[in-house]
Amino acid sequence: MKAAVYYETGAPDVLKYEDVPDPSLWPGGVLLQVEAISIEGGDTLNRLGGPLAAKPHIVGYQCAGTIIEVGSDVTDRQVGQRVVATMAHGSHAEKVAVAAMATWLVPDGLDLVKAACIPVAFGTADDCLFEFGHLQAGESVLVQAGAGGVGIAAIQLAKRAGATVYATASSDEKLERLKQYGLDHGVNYTEGDFADKVRSLTGGQGVNLVVDSVGSTLPGSIRSLAYRGRISYVGNAGREQHPVDVSALMGGNQSITGVFLGAELIMGQRARDNIARLIGEAAAGQFEVVVDRTFPLSQAAEAHAYMEDRHAFGRVVLVP
Repeated sequence: MKAAVYYETGAPDVLKYEDVPDPSLWPGGVLLQVEAISIEGGDTLNRLGGPLAAKPHIVGYQCAGTIIEVGSDVTDRQVGQRVVATMAHGSHAEKVAVAAMATWLVPDGLDLVKAACIPVAFGTADDCLFEFGHLQAGESVLVQAGAGGVGIAAIQLAKRAGATVYATASSDEKLERLKQYGLDHGVNYTEGDFADKVRSLTGGQGVNLVVDSVGSTLPGSIRSLAYRGRISYVGNAGREQHPVDVSALMGGNQSITGVFLGAELIMGQRARDNIARLIGEAAAGQFEVVVDRTFPLSQAAEAHAYMEDRHAFGRVVLVP
């Protein structure tokens, strides 16, 4: 099969399009013919400097496709079913073997390109808002990196829940586009201190919840909080670390919760059921899965570069 691989970490051009052996199936797994690959933020971070499971390494932890073989112990999946799947690595390929329990059936009528983008982005956003962020109707939420996959998901889910939604983005154009997905107030972070702007927009009170997938924005997220405000901290897309004085939280009885969907998927059924619900809601048109561009798998290096240059509005997808 063909795959996008690399032998060492680094810039997008370490990705090569090569022939590699087909993946091996085990009794509890299924083999997929991959039809759409959502490039996740963790994929680019792994390529930039993460661990390699093998040489060559096939990066990627989310894709959608059709089951072409079923392991001997699997009873709830069959050949021919369309599924979206998560895995530790291996999505950037024509085929992938995954645990059957890490797949979700894709309803008829839901495009596989869109289905490929749902579990991580929408599952993460939902957990950040509700399971760990405890968002209630009538509250306010600030979504960092609002034009990204998790950001657009969080804006839609928060608005649907009756929240007032604020978000940051790198341009007024992106902020204007986000209004159709539920954004109430946008903040262009390239034009001054975003925390000052958020406090101004909220009459000095701050927001009840911040969903922060950037990491380098965490000090400003703390300054954006209202009394008893919460932060769901969910990543380091900004690739920078800044010292954070957590003692600043005490005066306002505020809190930060680290969120990692992968741990929830390992530890119990709740997150898997939640993702199944979200896939069904997407199929029913209850929210929009936004895909910015698709690239052929052979152009994985160009797709990674496009994503890292922050051109994308929504998800970037590879198609084998």
